[in-house]
Amino acid sequence: MAIVAGGWFAGKLPVHDPWGWWTDHGSAAKAAAAVLTYVGLTVLVVAWWQYGKTASTVRETLVTLAWWTAPFLLAPPLYSADVYSYIAQGSMVLEGHDVYTVGPSALDPGGIGGDAAASVGNHWRDTPAPYGPLFLLVSAAVARITGGTIVPAVLAMRLVALVSLALIVWSLRRLAREHGRSESRALWLGALNPLLLMHVVGGMHNDGLMIGLMLAGLVLALRGRWIAGSALVGLAMMVKSPAAVALLFIGVLVHASATGPQWRRWAKGLLAPGLIAGAVAGGATLISGTGFGWLRTQGVAANIHTALSVTSDIGLGLGELARLLLGVDADPVKSAVQTLGLAVAVGVIVALARRAMRGGMTPAHALGLSLLVLVALSPMVQPWYLLWGMAVVAATDRYGRLWAVLIVLSAALVYETHPMGATPPYGFVLAGLAAVLGTFALRRTPVVPPGARLPGGRGPADPPGSVEDRDPSASTASPAPQSAP
Repeated sequence: MAIVAGGWFAGKLPVHDPWGWWTDHGSAAKAAAAVLTYVGLTVLVVAWWQYGKTASTVRETLVTLAWWTAPFLLAPPLYSADVYSYIAQGSMVLEGHDVYTVGPSALDPGGIGGDAAASVGNHWRDTPAPYGPLFLLVSAAVARITGGTIVPAVLAMRLVALVSLALIVWSLRRLAREHGRSESRALWLGALNPLLLMHVVGGMHNDGLMIGLMLAGLVLALRGRWIAGSALVGLAMMVKSPAAVALLFIGVLVHASATGPQWRRWAKGLLAPGLIAGAVAGGATLISGTGFGWLRTQGVAANIHTALSVTSDIGLGLGELARLLLGVDADPVKSAVQTLGLAVAVGVIVALARRAMRGGMTPAHALGLSLLVLVALSPMVQPWYLLWGMAVVAATDRYGRLWAVLIVLSAALVYETHPMGATPPYGFVLAGLAAVLGTFALRRTPVVPPGARLPGGRGPADPPGSVEDRDPSASTASPAPQSAP
């Protein structure tokens, strides 16, 4: 409630709100409200941390999630201006603009989506859409229903975010059940997480919809319905392209279950999921009428430097060094380092797929690790990108060092962004301080369910197939696949 109350004054308010809900109250009010949001955020992080030490049931965790989500329902956009881009791009689709060629600035300031376009961040005002046709259809539907009026359009996009959250919750429970993991633990890290609340519910990032569709597709594939699962992953790709990584690991599942000659099993595993997802992607593109321009705009985000991208930081440093010492242009050096980082990520992902195919870990857990590696080595990294792989790991991995790292990063990265979406220098200082304090706190009193393995191997492990917190009304799951080491 403190975060949302502060957000009404210090959130990412629109440039113009004809309803008068979200208006600028001056710099003094913004500063005081920002302090209130940071205080509320700290209370939330501590509450989440302490909640992780309890042996809560699934029902209790879901009730807590509902209460923690409720204050955001009528809040203005928090921690990002991306929702204005979504509304503006949906309005562009309605107006007949090519969203893959021009940016929101092409809209008539006095027409549908004009207020949203005026509120888009400077980096994105003239940038073509990097999103798939499915999400543009959703954004266009929102713009059509609301007429592009800023308040109802934002609230409609928040409903999309809440549907995404519900899909994530549904998938996490079933994915944890398939792997014999604690459902409430998976929900605690993968859904109750402050990073998700801030950026999926508060900021309405479409990553939530991508994650929900991808996880749902993975659940169906694990239950033998890999055709439907591949189709859902294809829909997730039509929101944001990183979901395509899941097809490789659905292919591992298909290869393991296929019969006949080895070449046929390989062909089915490597080709069939991709062909199904490709057909879904093509169908979504044709239905949307936006064309296949999304194929060429996937790299536009890499043009924006973010300090969380290790490869961009190293490339920038090496490029500047080369410019000073050799007098060469710094940009090609930075681009080469970014490309090398992506190549390394692809190599690691292939290695994880091979290990999953040989039974060294489950395909789902390998997918979670692959998405984390992809984010770590991407040319552009935002705090909420961590959610891609963390949602999978939350439901497939035992508590251990990786969980500890994800817990600390979740608690730290929420501080990196100001409520109005900027990334001030003190945000990185606060994030670093939270990371240090979190590390010490975790080593002293681990956030761990009773009976789980501690990061150093201390303490008993979760028993195989443990679902001790499952609700009595939950249906009986199929036997869990081979668990990750």
